Amino acid sequence: MKDIRHLSPHRGRGPGRLAALLLTLLVIVGLSSGTTMAAAAGNPAPPARSQLRVPASAMDAVAAMQPGWNLGNTLDAIPDETSWGNPPVTKALFDTVRAQGFRSVRIPVTWTAHQSATAPYAIDATFMSRVKQVVDWALADGLYVVLNVHHDSWQWISDMPTDHDKVRSRFDAAWTQIAATFRDEPRALLFESVNEPQFNNATDAQKTQLLDELNTSFHALVRGSGGGNTSRLLVLPTLGCTPSQALMDDLSATIGELHDPNLVATVHYYGWYPFSVNIAGGTRYDATAQKDLTDAFARMHDVFVARGIPVYLGEYGTLSWPDYTHPDPIERGEGLKYLEQLGYQARVAGVTTALWDPFSFLNRSTLQWRDPALFAWIRSSWATRSGTASSDKVFVRKSSPVTAQTLTLNPNGTAFRGLWQGGTRLVPGRDYTLSDSRLTLTAAALTRLTGDHAYGVDTTLQARFSRGLPWNIDIVTYDPPVLSDATGTTASFTVPTQYRGDVLATMEATYADGGNAGQADWTPYQEFNRAFSPDYSAGRISLTPDFLGALRDDAPVTLTFHFWSGATVAYHVTKSAGSVTGTTS
Repeated sequence: MKDIRHLSPHRGRGPGRLAALLLTLLVIVGLSSGTTMAAAAGNPAPPARSQLRVPASAMDAVAAMQPGWNLGNTLDAIPDETSWGNPPVTKALFDTVRAQGFRSVRIPVTWTAHQSATAPYAIDATFMSRVKQVVDWALADGLYVVLNVHHDSWQWISDMPTDHDKVRSRFDAAWTQIAATFRDEPRALLFESVNEPQFNNATDAQKTQLLDELNTSFHALVRGSGGGNTSRLLVLPTLGCTPSQALMDDLSATIGELHDPNLVATVHYYGWYPFSVNIAGGTRYDATAQKDLTDAFARMHDVFVARGIPVYLGEYGTLSWPDYTHPDPIERGEGLKYLEQLGYQARVAGVTTALWDPFSFLNRSTLQWRDPALFAWIRSSWATRSGTASSDKVFVRKSSPVTAQTLTLNPNGTAFRGLWQGGTRLVPGRDYTLSDSRLTLTAAALTRLTGDHAYGVDTTLQARFSRGLPWNIDIVTYDPPVLSDATGTTASFTVPTQYRGDVLATMEATYADGGNAGQADWTPYQEFNRAFSPDYSAGRISLTPDFLGALRDDAPVTLTFHFWSGATVAYHVTKSAGSVTGTTS
């Protein structure tokens, strides 16, 4: 994954397939004298013994790969396996992944630092051997494996428009060596041509032609390498792995022209962008975010699956959550609703999914899930639906009389079975009422549930349904947060904050003339953790150097902090050279 958030749809296709095949032959001849390649591919270790009996049809084989998991930020890390914070891969890691119900693993690999940058573009034999060791461990565990060319896409492949011949030669050399090394591996190993392909300084039509050229060359090289590669499943991406109509139509045309029944389409999905990173007011998994998801999976089905082309969703999640190293930009309940529906829509569309996991789901050091309850929602979505509600929090104000509070249930095809507090079932009529999908907690029940009325979560209820997981509802005592004046610099400025049980949702930033303030000047609602970030234990909100640096000097800015209780609090900041002043009035 690379944060490629906006790609323009493009159409058109150019000639050049014959030239590409001729260049492929020249590269193969040139590589024949490469000693490193010979060491890596000429005498490979014995192929792995897979426990799988792979179905003959591509559609059935890819269906058997559900669900999938990504070994992210590891062999794709730059420059080395442990450079991005994960420990070296072990066989025990795949034992764990397999035991947790996964049936396939995508193993992203960045070859750049391990491949010579000049002809014959030989891949280091030690690194190739390590990749093979990791692949073989996964295969030996009975997992399907997808092996690819990963961050090379933006490191040098993206230069193809202005350095065509060198990029083609290097790309072809890489796949010639990979194909030779793995030619005798079982069919449970799949090859993916390139991750999230992109091209600099090119028109839409040129991008289409270049990706078609790479996918076609990849196909010819692998098929021509013999052994198990003659029938191996090959995975081809759209531009950027984006699931737009135009880009999927382009890929569908390429697949159709190759006349090969063992091809798989791949795209990625990270949600509606404002929701995925919490910007532009995208705090909730609302109707807009839901439509973006359902439309994307409908397109995957209609363009590919309905035409007999299997789809491997090589990455999914959000662009910003979960990340245990930062405060949650996406509220937990909203994230759970998104993941629950994504699993369902993938099943309806017939799409096999692979969770992108760089570090925040599975702790690679302990081989334990960092958030078992979150993973339980993901795992449940593979097989069934779970009921949810409009929120997973009910806020009860401390300084006001307690009143009844209402949530909207989303049964998702299940039936509501009642509310529980631990092992105690709440009493319908006395503790809550249900009218259609409106669940109302009575004032009497909330008074009892909030106990001593201390700020924060007082108790957690469970809404249980006829199947799937229960929906947790936190009962929270709060008062509107209180902010205080402060001074600082553009390098370090924090707003003293008494949260008083509340939770920060988003921040608006505007100038006195109504213009948007901050680095995201196209919206008043700035991005969570990029412009501002809460620290609940320290009692503050940090404004980032990037946000403060984007402000105009001596131009007062009004910040409106929105909290999940519904409270809003105004604050004012002014930057003057390198100093920053913040006031509540």
